[in-house]
Amino acid sequence: MHILLVPDKFKGTLTALAACEAIQRGWQQARPQDTFEAVPMADGGDGFGEVLGHLLGAEYRTTSTIDSAGHPREAAWYWQELEKTAIVETAQVNGLALLPQGQFHPFQLDTYGLGAVWRDVLACGATRVMVGIGGSATNDGGFGMARACGWRFFDAKGVELTHWIDLDQLERITPPSLPSSVLETVIAVDVQNPFLGPLGASRVYGGQKGLRETDFPKAERCLGRLAEVVQHQWGGDIASIPGTGAAGGLGFGLKAFFHGRFEPGGAIFARLARLEQRIAHADLIITAEGGMDEQTLMGKGVGVIAQAAADQGKPCICLAGGVNLGNARVPWPNFSAHAIVPDLASLSDAKARAGYWLEQLSRKIASTRLDV
Repeated sequence: MHILLVPDKFKGTLTALAACEAIQRGWQQARPQDTFEAVPMADGGDGFGEVLGHLLGAEYRTTSTIDSAGHPREAAWYWQELEKTAIVETAQVNGLALLPQGQFHPFQLDTYGLGAVWRDVLACGATRVMVGIGGSATNDGGFGMARACGWRFFDAKGVELTHWIDLDQLERITPPSLPSSVLETVIAVDVQNPFLGPLGASRVYGGQKGLRETDFPKAERCLGRLAEVVQHQWGGDIASIPGTGAAGGLGFGLKAFFHGRFEPGGAIFARLARLEQRIAHADLIITAEGGMDEQTLMGKGVGVIAQAAADQGKPCICLAGGVNLGNARVPWPNFSAHAIVPDLASLSDAKARAGYWLEQLSRKIASTRLDV
């Protein structure tokens, strides 16, 4: 068989490239005659910059900035000179994985450090910026990034607000004296949440960043007031647009202050990777991710791969750390999902030796396909 290998990252344990290598090693132990084409994927979160940078043949760049807690950091991004395109992975600045677990509360964090990256992008003369916004530690609605780029926020007494948890006092916003010269800002997202409400940034994703149930009313008041003032000053109900709740509301900020447009990260990857053509030349498609769940079925990266394979009638396998679909029904024919946990290893061991166990799972599944 000729196999197209398109894994996503195993968050916190394996990059997409490392997953490629582990799967191929394991498979070839059982089926050395098979050939592989490996294309690591990203749908907007961690790894977005590296994956898209590679696909576009872009140059690696770094910016001296700060992380979401204010600590100095060199943040990576990518530059494609011919098309004047920058690829920015915001988790390089405000990523949850950059911070010690449990040490910071989202009320202490913001996206201010993204402003330095944006200024470097503008200095290159970018006409298009592709921004992957997943994996965030922040919940500030893009307030910090906007401030760093010259937007100013004032309360009713004319006092400038410098912390997002004071946004419930917001009365007026002023734009920067020099507006952004980027012609197109593409916001790569893997979720469709609105900015506010029970399905919004704070209540759906705040918990994994450290927001407690008692913090939700305060967070919602602050982001809600930000949305009200933006709508009052410039019109349009931006907060209800799907995707504005992504990355702690950074989707809202990029839409409101940087005129961004949303596009599913998986669709961006599929287009740039020429996924349809690659699938057409493959006998089997193997994808992978750390945890396959109901969100996978709603357009996240692995779901995009599975649907694209189904559209061409090709078999598709997902190798995952764990599979938890609840009562959801997999919509793709000739698709199967296989997990490391609990069949091969415990959760703690799977995380500690993710590459090893993914290799073992791949070998196990390959050994069952002797009829192919």
